Amino acid sequence: MPYATVNTHEATAIELYYETHGDPADPALLLVNGYSSQILGWYPGFREQLAERGRFVVSFDNRDVGLSTHLDGVDVDLGAVSKAAVKAAAAGERMPPVPYTLSDFADDAVGLLDHLGIGTAHIAGVSMGGMIVQQTAIDHPDRVLSMTSIMSTTREPGYFEATPEAMAALTTPPPPDREGYIAASVASRKISSSPRHFDPDQAAEMVAASYDRMYYPEGLPRQMAAVRCSPLGVEALRRLGVPTLVIHGRDDPLIMPNGGERTAALVPGANLLMVGDMGHDLPKPLWPILIDAIISHTAHAETAHAETS
Repeated sequence: MPYATVNTHEATAIELYYETHGDPADPALLLVNGYSSQILGWYPGFREQLAERGRFVVSFDNRDVGLSTHLDGVDVDLGAVSKAAVKAAAAGERMPPVPYTLSDFADDAVGLLDHLGIGTAHIAGVSMGGMIVQQTAIDHPDRVLSMTSIMSTTREPGYFEATPEAMAALTTPPPPDREGYIAASVASRKISSSPRHFDPDQAAEMVAASYDRMYYPEGLPRQMAAVRCSPLGVEALRRLGVPTLVIHGRDDPLIMPNGGERTAALVPGANLLMVGDMGHDLPKPLWPILIDAIISHTAHAETAHAETS
């Protein structure tokens, strides 16, 4: 299985499991997963269709999920650090220390590009992955040809809101046994997914495959701590010079649409695509819209980069 060793300066070097699709001679497109999501979250066919449209698609398991490095035994009191983060943000103070931050996730992504010998790439991320690609563009703008932030947010108060039902579904731990986990996870996904396009059988198949591939709930508080306790990048986004596309579902109950609208408003020249009938997922009936948007955005960025080089 392919692995890349990244972030070797940390106490524990991170090994990322990754996959590639397409021709390495094509422009690289790095896909970044969301909170708790394994590489399977891109669904069979999504990455392949992007590759068929002329992109060298790279995807991977983030740290603490799937087959990438697990930081076993590194404890975090998520409730305590989240409360401290809210107070720190309100007072303009330093965020509380956590095992890792969004910048560490961003360094992981760039380390994977280094491993593959890719100098610059288009980057696209969903949910927490959108936060990671935003941070990657902030921390490593010279490595980013374009950014696509999907169903994500700037994490500012007022722009990181969920419906009570969606938040309860996200934060309620599922049963640890396989059947209980699948049933609870499908019910949770139904709440956050696109109402018109939710397929319970497909969801159950995906959840079962993820459980069988790697069930690792211990990593989730550490991932969420990174989301909650990383410094806000509002001013950096206002100065960002990376071509940016923001995609958000009008029916997203987990990160409300104003999260995407705010991201597009902050980044100079950003384009915003609000998609009807889309929740907090990538439903197959909407793939033609989403894939066309990503391909068009990256192609435009390629042209602009060539004209200025």
